[in-house]
Amino acid sequence: MSEFDLISRYFSTKFPQRSDVDLSIGDDAAICTVPPNMQLVTAIDTLVADVHFPLTTKPEDIGYKALAVNLSDIAAMGATPVWMTLALTCPEFNEIWLQRFSDGLLELARLNQVSLIGGDTTRGPLTITIQITGLVPLNTALKRNGANPGDSIYVTGTLGDAGLGLQVAKQQVVLSTLAKKYTLSRLNRPTPRLQIGQKLLKIATSAIDISDGLVADLGHILNFSNVGASLQIDNLPLSDELLESVPYETAIELALTAGDDYELCFTTPESEVLFIDSCTYIGKIEPDLGLRCVTKTSDIFIPKANGYQHF
Repeated sequence: MSEFDLISRYFSTKFPQRSDVDLSIGDDAAICTVPPNMQLVTAIDTLVADVHFPLTTKPEDIGYKALAVNLSDIAAMGATPVWMTLALTCPEFNEIWLQRFSDGLLELARLNQVSLIGGDTTRGPLTITIQITGLVPLNTALKRNGANPGDSIYVTGTLGDAGLGLQVAKQQVVLSTLAKKYTLSRLNRPTPRLQIGQKLLKIATSAIDISDGLVADLGHILNFSNVGASLQIDNLPLSDELLESVPYETAIELALTAGDDYELCFTTPESEVLFIDSCTYIGKIEPDLGLRCVTKTSDIFIPKANGYQHF
């Protein structure tokens, strides 16, 4: 099968077809129409085998997650996803693997009406790169640099589950059947918080998605906003599966530093009444620089790590 046969069979016609795509797969580049009074929001992520996912990961989960992590970046900006490109590097042509990979990618693309408008395929170590484009009303996108002293800090969902799931995938821990299934699902199929991100456009002062761990990613907000924060670690949202599987302090460490959660961390003015479900108050923005993790008894908790490091 040639490169063009591969693209045609697995990628070119199955994905959602949007009316704002004027020229799609098959030409040198795609052409899309941007609606008036909208801005483009573009993000890109690369997943490398045995770095970002174990080699034993199911192909459909790899495809799903490759898009999910990009959608999470779009969610953190409050945007609506519309188009994506895919660069796929494979060590060999494997019809079964490609079918399952494209099925997982397609599943999430259909859920969010994202068109695949182009890309590239090459031979080499398994690597998946997706570039995603979203739309947001002019000058409304959420950013990292808007947090102010007195703002409240929130996170969506629960934290630490994916970090434990990675330990399961690497056979470093043994969990109950239900906890294993849950944590692996949180690792391999994160939920991009797109609807919440869009609701935050007129509420949040800053936002970021949690990919490298809460400490590291909240730290980006603090650095860009030139502020500090006090984090109430006993407020961290932890799942029953996590709490039942590891000691409490381990659960806190995972929630603070493990990453791969792809939840949103955001700040809102103190006077703002938060009406969004699945969000938890975890702390306060302060004028003094730095991040302070505090227990309910006012003790300082110092994490053993700062989050995932790429290099």
